[in-house]
Amino acid sequence: MGQRPGASKKNYVPDEVEFRTKPQIALELIDRALGNGVCVAAWTFDELYGRDGKFLNGLEERGQTFVAEVPVDFHGWVQKPTIVRTGPKTSKKRGRPKKYPRLARRPPSSEVRSLVKYSPVFREKSWQRYHIKDTSKGPEVWEVKWAVFWRKDEDGLPHRRHCLIVARNVVSGEVKYFVANCVPGEQGITLRWLLCVAFGRWSVERCFREAKDELGMDHYQVRGWRCLHRHFFLTQVSHLFCARVRQKYDDPSSKQGDRLSVEQVRSAMNTWFAAADLKPAQRKERYEEELRNQRYYQRRNQESRKSHTKTRLARLHTLGIDANTIKSCVGWGRRQRPTLFAARHLQQ
Repeated sequence: MGQRPGASKKNYVPDEVEFRTKPQIALELIDRALGNGVCVAAWTFDELYGRDGKFLNGLEERGQTFVAEVPVDFHGWVQKPTIVRTGPKTSKKRGRPKKYPRLARRPPSSEVRSLVKYSPVFREKSWQRYHIKDTSKGPEVWEVKWAVFWRKDEDGLPHRRHCLIVARNVVSGEVKYFVANCVPGEQGITLRWLLCVAFGRWSVERCFREAKDELGMDHYQVRGWRCLHRHFFLTQVSHLFCARVRQKYDDPSSKQGDRLSVEQVRSAMNTWFAAADLKPAQRKERYEEELRNQRYYQRRNQESRKSHTKTRLARLHTLGIDANTIKSCVGWGRRQRPTLFAARHLQQ
């Protein structure tokens, strides 16, 4: 990056910093975590990382398990093609010599959306319904199919056995595709656990939403290298402080609508700072006003949750689905495997 005449050098990226893509940064952070003794059951990440073959290969070279969300145009096979390793000793055919190894026949790789729609492997399977998680709008139910999958590597050849999972939201119709480098039924791996990993990224997304909406992580108006880092560090420390206060004063035995949130902690701290230099009577009045506001919003949010949940349950009922009787992933993954980590979370 060039430097404008008269501009301060500290506002620009240092010369020793080299450009790296997000997947490259993620692999470096994963190496750091593994070097510090962090043991991870599986990694999960969004399409930006799932579409990068070098990143997926890097995880496999490190012996790591992953469940990657992939785009609809991710290529591979559901039936393993035959690979020719060596060619004939003599050949009278003219033209450019063929490269080896190569595909024996020419079954072209297909996009995952085409495989799910047209492949007999998927069409002959029935959808399995899973209660994935409970949200503020009620239970989320997804229909799932899976098959053994060979993803297309950078050299155009199939990689080792993987698992392709397609999930469809029964209410919204949203479709997601996941590729895992392990197969259900092998080494104690189950489809339910893979779904827990695949959909376990929502807590990371919520963390970013809170940092941006409540603590101003994306409200910076600076361009300097140091200024950006300082802003992000202060935001993360503020988020950690609010989370610790919430953890200390929250009552786990209370109902979901009465639980203390990071938003409420941030609002209470703003009131405390604003009233710190006021007279005792005025401070007390501000505190009581803040308490009334928080109770009002808690009550309103609780009523909203009840209304949305009632609507969601009615919609599921019209589809003939009872979230309490189908297979459930709610709380199941935490009982079976260690805590999951997301590469996107590590990058931040």
